[in-house]
Amino acid sequence: MIPELKNNAENKMQKTLESLKSDLQKIRTGRAHVGLLDHVQVDYYGSLMPVNQVANITLVDARTIGVQPWEKNMVQKVEKAIRDSDLGLNPATQGELVRVPMPALTEERRKEMIKVVRHEGENARVAIRNLRRDAITHLKDALKKGEIPEDDERRAQDDIQKLTDRYIADVDKMLGQKEAELMQV
Repeated sequence: MIPELKNNAENKMQKTLESLKSDLQKIRTGRAHVGLLDHVQVDYYGSLMPVNQVANITLVDARTIGVQPWEKNMVQKVEKAIRDSDLGLNPATQGELVRVPMPALTEERRKEMIKVVRHEGENARVAIRNLRRDAITHLKDALKKGEIPEDDERRAQDDIQKLTDRYIADVDKMLGQKEAELMQV
């Protein structure tokens, strides 16, 4: 029972970390990367599809993303979807290629982005702590029911705390990297 509980907690903490990673990738820095457009939806014959399922997305240079729709009639729709997204980007069409230049971030905008990054990080920390609390509650319930001895319960609590500390350190490391990336000019 205890190993199953630890594995369950660790899997959920890992998913929280992956979720944070994907959320941080959506936050725009001054540099272009293809993952930025992953959540942009395009109207594809009446249904919404992610841009990466209707077009090739490549880096033209360090500050420009190139989007090449697979069908000629999708060029305008892709451009409109990128423009209407919450990313604040202004794409330009060159023939069949939609160029998406990354505007430089102002100092004020960088600081706003860092606040957003820290907020996302705090949400991840809270989620990890909640997972720890749930696991420890299950351990205490099992102890009350007499399913596990007190020594095992105490050892399992220490293991879960170590797991929590490790994942929170990973969150802090990811936040540090993203903040450094945001502050690069």
